Amino acid sequence: MSTGLIIALIVIVAVVVVAAAALTLRARGPYRGAHLKRRFGPEYDRAVARHDGDAEAAERELAQRVRLHGDLRTRPLERAERERYEAGWTAAQERFVDSPGAAVAEADRLLADLASARGFPNGGQYEEQLAALSVHHARHVDGYRRVHRVAQARADGTHGTHGGGAGTEEMREAMVEARALFDDLVRPSRHDGGDHRAGPHGNRGKTAAHGRSPHMPSLLHRRQAKES
Repeated sequence: MSTGLIIALIVIVAVVVVAAAALTLRARGPYRGAHLKRRFGPEYDRAVARHDGDAEAAERELAQRVRLHGDLRTRPLERAERERYEAGWTAAQERFVDSPGAAVAEADRLLADLASARGFPNGGQYEEQLAALSVHHARHVDGYRRVHRVAQARADGTHGTHGGGAGTEEMREAMVEARALFDDLVRPSRHDGGDHRAGPHGNRGKTAAHGRSPHMPSLLHRRQAKES
């Protein structure tokens, strides 16, 4: 075999290897570290911390979530469903004033039911539901995690007067953070059809069921004033 032919074969093999590597990287696009970090935001950092700083292990976990749930298609809520969930959340917020532990437990149940109604895994499969939500609502999913943690401790009987050993401020913060995920799930998306119109601030303004702002802080200020 001539030297020229050997060199040509080496060049061909090198080109094939480079092309295969490029195709592999392109195929891995949604599962590469930089893409995962952009997609998951703070959830990426939480995954790394959970794996004791092992970014590769965290990325394998997050990539698996995308593979399992990335193609999930949610369904829009009917107007009556949306109003029912909004009314339920407002009631939970009002209940927080006198019974924060029970209010957090109700918020946890509402989020599980609402996510299931939108097409995410059933609330009885909390870990799977949370993983799916993290793929599509990564910025706000930790509020659900925090609310669920307190509610679960309360259900297991490891709580005090206020539930789960958590202080009122911790529970308030959990509910405020969880509200962002609730709003994401309950309001109409740009893909929803029908006449599901919201005001200029989405569903963060007045609810149809109660005709007043459901924002959390004002309710908790009432509690603080009552306790002072």
